Parts: sequence; structure tokens; C-alpha cells
Amino acid sequence: MGHIVDVLVTPLRVIPGESGEVMHALKQPEESFQGFGEAYFSTVNNGAVKGWKKHQRMILNLIVPLGTIRFVLYDGRSGSKSFQTFQELTLSRENYQRLTVPAGIWMAFQGIGAGENMLLNIASIPHDPAETDNLPVHNDQIPYNGFA
Repeated sequence: MGHIVDVLVTPLRVIPGESGEVMHALKQPEESFQGFGEAYFSTVNNGAVKGWKKHQRMILNLIVPLGTIRFVLYDGRSGSKSFQTFQELTLSRENYQRLTVPAGIWMAFQGIGAGENMLLNIASIPHDPAETDNLPVHNDQIPYNGFA
């Protein structure tokens, strides 16, 4: 496993308070902010895998405020210095960071927390199925066998 060019991992602040916490997600002046299209939550059950998905234009900003999710990225961009490289990252409340995934990177993710696993995506553009490519978890294009 390596690091994929243009993928950013940004530590985030959790501010404790007497009646609850504030969990930062994304601010406009940050490097990973490339515009706002929509924000949505997605859940993934323990052991379940969602993916593979690749966006042609959308930049993803992924935060896991609840549970634990393992992300697997694959660089299929033929001109990239990290072409055919995998990158894995597990995000959770204990490892509270933002994963920024540029357009052109394949992504799959798996719920590995015992309870509910939830991510927030702050996307750079509104969802458009025409700019998304999908592959089944097991396929001939992405040589990854780490999902059961």
C-alpha cells in the first residue's frame, strides 16, 4: 500500500463541551475545499462493502463521525505518478480525519465498526450519475482481494 497523488488526509478538531462536542468537517479556506455541490450521509453495515466507484468530476470530502469505516482507494489514472497504487485508510471517531478523494480515483469502503457506521461526504458538485463509473467489488479491472 502506498500514497496516491492528490489524495489528502486532514486531521480534524473535536472540541469538547459540557453538553456535547463540536466536530469540525470542512472550512472554505482549506486546501481541500474545491466548491460545494451537496452534502450527504451514507451508512454501511458491519462487514458490508460499498464500491467500486469513480467520479469523473466530483471531489469527495469524507468524514466518519460515527462508527469505523475502512476506505480503499485505487489510482487507475494512466498518467499519474501513483498509477496502479492502492491506499487504505480507516476513519473513525478515534481517528477523526477528512479524506479528500480527487476525481479519477476508484474507491470502495467497508463498515468495520460493531454498531452503525456513517460517513459524511461534502461533495464539490451535485450528484450526477452520468459522471460516475461503477464496478462490482470483485472485478477484473481492480486487482484487490482484501474484501471477503
